[in-house]
Parts: sequence; C-alpha cells; structure tokens
Amino acid sequence: MIEAFGLTSNPRKELPPAVDDVSFEARAGRVTALLGAPGAGKTTALRLMLELQRGRGLTHFRGRPLHRIAHPVREVGVLLGDVPGHPARTVRGHLRMLCAAAGVPVRRADEVLEAVGLVSLRDERLGTLSRGMDRRLGLACALLADPHTLVLDDPAGALSAREAAWVHTMLRAHASQGGTVLFSTADPKEAARAADHVVTLEQGRVVADQDAPDFSRTRLRPRVVVRTPYAARLAAVLTKEARATRRSVEIVREGGNRLAVYGSTCADIGDTAFRHGILVHQLADECGDMGPGAGVDPVVRRSGATGGRGAGTGSVPPSRDGGLPEPVDASGPAAVHPATTGAPPVTAADAPTPHTHTHPLTHTDTLTDPDPAPGADPAPGADTVTHADAVPPTSAAADLSPAASQHSPAPAASQPRPAPGRPVRPASARTLATGAASPLPPPVSVRSAPSPLRPLRYEFRRAAGIRTGFVTITVVLLVSVVTAVILARVGHTPQPRLLAAWPQELPLPPAALGAGLLGALASGDEFRHPALAADRGAVPRRLGLLVAKLLVSAVTALVLAALTVGGNAEVLHLFYGPELAGVPTDWPALGAGWLALVVGCGWAGVLAAGVFRSTTAGLAAVVAVPVLVVPLVQKVWDGPSVRTAAGLPMRTRELFLTTWPFGGERYVAEVLRMIAQPVGSALALSVTALLCAYLLMTLRSRPQ
Repeated sequence: MIEAFGLTSNPRKELPPAVDDVSFEARAGRVTALLGAPGAGKTTALRLMLELQRGRGLTHFRGRPLHRIAHPVREVGVLLGDVPGHPARTVRGHLRMLCAAAGVPVRRADEVLEAVGLVSLRDERLGTLSRGMDRRLGLACALLADPHTLVLDDPAGALSAREAAWVHTMLRAHASQGGTVLFSTADPKEAARAADHVVTLEQGRVVADQDAPDFSRTRLRPRVVVRTPYAARLAAVLTKEARATRRSVEIVREGGNRLAVYGSTCADIGDTAFRHGILVHQLADECGDMGPGAGVDPVVRRSGATGGRGAGTGSVPPSRDGGLPEPVDASGPAAVHPATTGAPPVTAADAPTPHTHTHPLTHTDTLTDPDPAPGADPAPGADTVTHADAVPPTSAAADLSPAASQHSPAPAASQPRPAPGRPVRPASARTLATGAASPLPPPVSVRSAPSPLRPLRYEFRRAAGIRTGFVTITVVLLVSVVTAVILARVGHTPQPRLLAAWPQELPLPPAALGAGLLGALASGDEFRHPALAADRGAVPRRLGLLVAKLLVSAVTALVLAALTVGGNAEVLHLFYGPELAGVPTDWPALGAGWLALVVGCGWAGVLAAGVFRSTTAGLAAVVAVPVLVVPLVQKVWDGPSVRTAAGLPMRTRELFLTTWPFGGERYVAEVLRMIAQPVGSALALSVTALLCAYLLMTLRSRPQ
C-alpha cells in the first residue's frame, strides 16, 4: 500500500506551493485515482512521492520510504509522461536493455510484450509508435520487474475510448492480484469508472477522499443528450411541458443541434418529440459532472479516526480560513451510458476490451461518442440555458440504482491489510488526530536512481541496440582508407602515419576521432534519452556504470584501431604493392602507442560527456587535447625553468632490476616513453582530470 503524509512542494517566489499538506492512502488490491483539474498538483504530488522533486513530506511504499528500498524498480513501477528512449531503438531492444538494468532475465521482455499486446510491434522503432502504442510500451516498462505498486500519471490521456478501456483493464488486473495502483486523471468520469477510491485535489490540497460509489453519488448526476436539427423547438416544448407538470427540468443547448437535459428521461423526451413530430437523431443517457463542490458534505476530516487515511469517506477538509469547505473542481469529458432510443449500434471492433471488474458507471452494452459534457453550467460554446421554474429545483445528486450498487467494490475492511510490522505514522501525521499544531513534515530530498544491477550487460545492449555505432565505424574506416590512399599518392608521409591515415595537418587521425565520438555517445545519449532512469530523471553518475562504459568503449576502440590499420594495409598493398604495406621494425612500440591513443580518446569522450552531460561536450574535449592541451604541455616540457625528462625511459628501465617474462620491461619502457611525449602527456592529463571530476560529482550526488 501507499501512505503519503504531508506532501508539500517548495513554493516559487511569491506563489503558493503547488502541493500543500497532501495526505492520503492507496490500499493494496484496489485502484486509487488522484483526481484534479490541470494545475491542481497531481503530477507534483506524484513526483514528491517518488522523490523526484524537492519539498516536504513522507511517502511509504509497503511501510518503507523509497530511498530505503534496495531496488526501487522491483517495488514501484512508474509511468510519467511519454516513454523516454532513443527513437531509433526497437521496442524489444529497449525492454531487453531495461531487463539488464533491473536485473531480471531477458525473457521477461518477451513476456511483458505479450501481456501488453506489442508482440507484433517488437521490431518497430520507438520513434514510430503511436500514442496508444507508446502507452502500452510505458506500461510494459513499468511491469518489467514485476513490481507490487504502480504509479502512473494520466495513463489514458489523449487515448481513444477503446485504448483507455484497455489501459484500465490492465490496471484492474494488477490490482486484482494484490497489487497497489495509483493513477492521476483530470476526468471525473474516468475516475469513477476505473477506480475503487478517488482522492480529489484542488489548488494543491485534498478536498475529498471517497470511495468510488460515494464519489459517483455526490459528484455526478445523470442527464439525457439529444441531437436534433430542431433543437430550439424541442427545448421550448420540453420547457412548456415541464412547467405544465410542475417538474424541475434544466435544458442546456450546447451549440449546433445538441441539447443536454437534466431532470428527465429518454422515454419522456422521446414521447414528447414523437407527439410534436420532431425528428431526433440521437437520444442517450449520460453522467455529467455537477460542477465544483456540488454534493460534497462539509464534514471535518477524520484522519485520526481512520487510522491514517487522508479523510473519511465523503468528507472534505475545511478551507484555509477555517470556514466552509473549498469547492471541488472536476471538469472533463462525459462518461457515456448506453443509448436507449435512436443510438447507432457500435461494432465489436469499436467496443472496449471486456474485463471482469464492473462499476456502476461502466455496465454498458453499447457506446456513443457525444461531445464533452459541460456539467451543470453551460459550456463556453452553449447558446441557451432553460430552467423549468414551476417548482424549486431538486437536489442535483442522484442516487445509484440498486442494480448498479451491486457492482460497487468491496468496502475497505474487506481489502488486504498492511503487514503487522508496518511502521507507526510519523509525529507530523499523528498530531492531526489530536488537533494540535502539526510541525513541518520531513524534507523530501531528490535522490538519483541506483546503478544497473548488470551494468556491463546493460551497456553492451545499449551500444548494440542502435545503428549509430556501426555507422560511425563504417564511416571511419572509409575515411581512413581514402586518406591513406591520398597520402600514399602525394608521398612524404612516414609509413606509421600512412597505416594510421594520420596526416601531419590533422590533430588526430579519423580512428581516434571516431573512438572519441563513440565514447561521447555512450554517456551523452544517456542524458538525452534517459532510458535507464525513466522515472528518476537523468541517468545518474555511478561507478559501476562508468566502469562498464569504459570497458565497452575500450573494446570498441581497440576493434576500430585494428580494423583501421588492417584495412589501410590491405588497400595500400592492393594499390601500390607490398613496399607500403610492410610491418615496421619497431611495431610493438608503435602498436602500443596507437592503441593507447585510440583508447585514450574513447575514454576522454566517455568522461567528458558524463561530466558535462552532453555528447557535443565529450567530442569537444577529445579535439581539445591536441589543439589546446598539447601546446601547453609542450611549452612546459620545453620551458627553460623545468628540468628535461628526456632520460625518463632509460631511468625507468633501470629502476626495474628484475627481468620481466616475455620482455615485459621493454613494453613498460615504451609506454613511459610515449607518455613522455607531448601528445601522450596531454591525453593522460586530460583523462586523469576528467576522471577526477567524474568521481567528485559522483560522490557529491550520493544520498546522505
């Protein structure tokens, strides 16, 4: 279950906080809706619960705050906004990569794809998915680690009725297995249809905390929607008959040929239209919103009596000034009921996916698609509002029928209770029951996501999941071959530089630049498309992930360096004969220097992109080594006030008194000789500085 206590966001400048002292409870085995108009604070409350935004408050997931859970992704599945991920990655590749991050078997990706109905689209790119398919993929990502709790921000937003019904069917299935589901919505009809419990927010505060039947009874009322080309005439006739029979009928003309009639039935309106010869195109029952604060009893909150829940059923808190309750804003499209007269039939393809859970607002056999309901007040496009004034209007709240009440969810007492070892509520929440002044809730600190549980496997799948790396390697090899052929044609280029395709005029060879670009993409793409931490913001800096990136970039750089030299040698042998493709006499030292240069550029790209959170910055750091750092290092080495290090390789070789096996001391001396060169010194200095900066930022970002 979820227990939220005193969630309060940090105010900006002189504005009030977006969320102010929000407390509520979402029980296991039930679907809870967080309802509110746009700007009411729903998303902010969810981000505070997930420790994605700074503020105050405390949220327990099955008795523990999120930062006390070792692997949060296995406890809480999150869907906030669109699914972040590289647009060129396939659906299956994206999920397989997340499997390595969550530490679950790779076959889990195929299981969730089948569960959400994306098996046929597993090879599609993320950038080509429609809104409905993106929602399915987001739900698959949330369910990947089989979490107990699902937290979703407007999961059915901008979806068709069919797709929205499917989403809520999946949420209902998860709750029926004992899981906890919390989703936000701005549509009161959607909340009443799909949830067992509804928590209503307005201006950042809880104004109602009700079970779904109570919410439906106190916040919604039935109406009849009529479409006719003679809307004005039918409205006048209905008003006249209502006055004659002393009935309270409200008629709202919603522009064009549509009427919304409150206080009547389809049968009465159909009989009236038939008697007066008025053609009717549509006649359907709906549930429309009653408007802000309608039907909510001004009962004081009973947080202490209910054992920690935000409010009693059907109750609202007093207003900020201690007077009457604050109004509840609930606006959104209407929930459609079956048409009884004149409604066009709906085919099986248009009907929503059936599910086992039924609700008083969803026991329908056919669907219509009316325009959004304006509620009790006229919509902005309404033309007229007609009231039958023979008698005072009756109460707007309409009781549910007995047939509908039998589908209502089980009471809270019959739902699964939390474990006996659940911690006691903090003092800031307990003081609400005694009426004493409540101290400020504890601060909410933004905590970064943990490292992937299998970082090396994750990084390999991330690098191999898109074509960017393969395209980069192909382009580097082609450019190197063309450059080597041109240099051989011109002449005056030493053979080592000819094999590396490194002209004197260029600061770095194409292979080194390519390795630096691939290294920069390894970290830069994580911040541009943070698939690793979709629910936690940008990907964190973690040592395990850094080691994996360095290893993968080193292997990639070594392969690129070997392919470059081998490809250039073969092409030169083909064009100019074996004299230009021969092996140099000092090839061990030259080969070690060449591999170290390419690997160093790759590491510089990884570290710089990780420090500056940008691929461009990573590549710029690689280019800056020969352009800016090398001249500075060379000036220091050649300066008159600094001792020369010309004899460093020989003195280092003399330092090793014992002989290494296979002549290892010779390679050590060659490496040190290479480091003593300006390029090697500059590259080593840059990599060391970037590594220290990365480690410093990693230590600073760790939670205290």
